[in-house]
Amino acid sequence: MSFIEDCRQIIGLDSTPGQGCLSVAEKLRSFAEEAGFHCDFYGENQQGLPQANLLIRPKSSNRKKELLLQTHMDTVEPGNYGSWTRTQANPFQVNVYGDEMYGLGVADVKLDFMCKLEAAKSFAHEKNFKSPFVLAATYGAQTGMNGAIRLMRKKLIDADRALIGEPTGLKVCASGMGLATVDIFVPFGDQERAYRESHDLMESSSTQSKLFHGKAAHSSNPDSGENAIFKALDYLEQLPTGLAIMDFDGGINDNSVPPQAFLEVDFVGDLKAPTAQKLIRIHKVIGQLREKMREERDHRFEPNHSTLNLGTIRTTSDGVYISGSCRIPPSVDDGVYRSWMNEMGQVCAEVGGRFSVRDYRRGFDSSKSDFAKEVCDLAGMKAPLAIPTTTEASVFSKMGIACVVYGAGESLGNSHQPNEMVRVSELNRSIEFYRSCIERFCL
Repeated sequence: MSFIEDCRQIIGLDSTPGQGCLSVAEKLRSFAEEAGFHCDFYGENQQGLPQANLLIRPKSSNRKKELLLQTHMDTVEPGNYGSWTRTQANPFQVNVYGDEMYGLGVADVKLDFMCKLEAAKSFAHEKNFKSPFVLAATYGAQTGMNGAIRLMRKKLIDADRALIGEPTGLKVCASGMGLATVDIFVPFGDQERAYRESHDLMESSSTQSKLFHGKAAHSSNPDSGENAIFKALDYLEQLPTGLAIMDFDGGINDNSVPPQAFLEVDFVGDLKAPTAQKLIRIHKVIGQLREKMREERDHRFEPNHSTLNLGTIRTTSDGVYISGSCRIPPSVDDGVYRSWMNEMGQVCAEVGGRFSVRDYRRGFDSSKSDFAKEVCDLAGMKAPLAIPTTTEASVFSKMGIACVVYGAGESLGNSHQPNEMVRVSELNRSIEFYRSCIERFCL
């Protein structure tokens, strides 16, 4: 079977956060075993979802001071299927138009692992390694990088250098943003909760609703999209006080700019401490905080400052839940980061809400390492670049592993939105690059 057909099979397997990565890991294992590799398969159950990590090595490997080639298997949710116009409204279908391949995960980042596996096939039966290599397919990049963390905690890898898969346009990147995933909860007051419960029984009750449209984008560069949740909050600020929130829903996940938001309100007029005013106050502080983040600049990155994106908003009978993410350059001091989080926590507490940091991964910087310099030499680059996204390099670099991020396709303006695309020619160049890396560092 051809490389492209194998890629179709991998993209066709749903590995979104709600499905898990088990089926993808099983298929990759079958590809690797057929090519003559030894596979270690670590199936797990994470919050009721079938997950797995997969390690692939030549059978002759001694597993000491390995070159790690890692890629995560999970993707973001596809959003509205109808927006996938290049794949006939099916994000799990691969369509190729000339040199362009479309489908969920073609760039970010399932096919990067296919490139690594294809490159490694040339060395499946090699016996004389000066330094062995290991391919790692991990789960959970969209939910805290649990797969990569599990590999390190269980000491399943002994590596001192790593090639991390992420769409970089075939550019070598040796520093990357950190990521803080945040949660906000604003409870309904007793009066508003009681009104909501009795609302549908009132013959005279009426609501008004509005749908807000934005533009999806990767949360690492929220200004490249249009945040529909922010648009809805701006609109809410213009409405009379005292209204009741009946429904507020928007976004797909923490790490994407939400393309749509829906707001439904009822103009009660006499609510005390309405949730709408609490949300408006939080929104104002977030706006001020986003301006402060622009002052802490790191010109290696684009954008060259920290960012804050609200990714989802949901309404339940208890209140309104909001999730979002902050991208933070490694040059930002931890004290500055904590002050930002404290500001959000303080305003939430003042309105009777809750704020928490669900996960925090500090950015990484291996730009001065000998490994980064050698990889740049292989790629024909004078110096490595910086990547505005957050990758498993933030996990592995904490363990003293020199990390480089590389991959086919573009991230900004492409991943985390419909009609994700990668060029077949870039996949082929990526295969050759990984083959060169194994030759340089392992033979």
